[in-house]
Amino acid sequence: MFRKKKKEKEQAQDIRLASQIDEEESFFSLMGRMARENKLAAASAILILVFILAAIFAPFLTRYSYSDMDLLHRLSPPSSGHLFGTDEGGRDILTRLLYGARISLLVGVVPTLLSMVIGALLGLASGYAGGKIDALIMRLADIMLAFPSMLLAMVIMYMLGDGLINVFLTLALVNWASVARIVRSETLQLKKKEYVEAARVIGVSKAVIIFRHILPNCLPTLIVLFTLNVPSAILTESSLSFLGLGIQPPDASWGQMVNAGRQYFYNAPWLSLVPSAAIMLIVMAFNFLGDGLRDVLDPHQKKQ
Repeated sequence: MFRKKKKEKEQAQDIRLASQIDEEESFFSLMGRMARENKLAAASAILILVFILAAIFAPFLTRYSYSDMDLLHRLSPPSSGHLFGTDEGGRDILTRLLYGARISLLVGVVPTLLSMVIGALLGLASGYAGGKIDALIMRLADIMLAFPSMLLAMVIMYMLGDGLINVFLTLALVNWASVARIVRSETLQLKKKEYVEAARVIGVSKAVIIFRHILPNCLPTLIVLFTLNVPSAILTESSLSFLGLGIQPPDASWGQMVNAGRQYFYNAPWLSLVPSAAIMLIVMAFNFLGDGLRDVLDPHQKKQ
């Protein structure tokens, strides 16, 4: 009996050690290693930080209002007074770009977080439980993935109506299925590990196994997925706003600015080119950052 209890204690200790994510490197040391190994990813992280700070401190970076019109200076070209020119209502493009960054970044982050939470929970349940639960969740995911994401987002927006909250809900509903399938795949591999089998043998509950031993080992994949899904959400919102289904005036988002400027493209190309350039930069930055994080967090890339 004593030997059995001692063996169970040793197994429990092995479980705790094996199920922990490699903590030899702190967050800042990981970022430092990424900066050394991937200069482009580091530059992308700095660019994203600049966009975030510009969005937060927008009122202090411009003296104009994003909604006040000045019809006497409508469609003015770039100048010292208006660095990126003005739009059809005489509003400063730079100001609307800064305030639009708030909405565009929120649209990238909030729905992505929601879809990650929904997808991760369903993927964990599907991969660990198996059987009918797995079949039900995966068939539902297959149905969601069978439709082109843009078309599905348009249909949902038509049903819900425009508005920022509805954009959040739409993008979360569109993107959870791919996350669920990836997390399910990770869970199927992890639940066969020795420390998970040992935890099951000594009577650890399913909830503890899932959230203490399996989920932490899925976090590197989820972090990379997050950085890669944020630009997808920004592009989808920009497309919806371009089609008139997303953010509506007087609120500013980059996609809505592109849509508003397309009819003046030949006379005032800066109306569309400036927000288009911002969308391109932020999307590329998140993609490059995701590639850099994947290289750092991938256990196969770590030095033994």
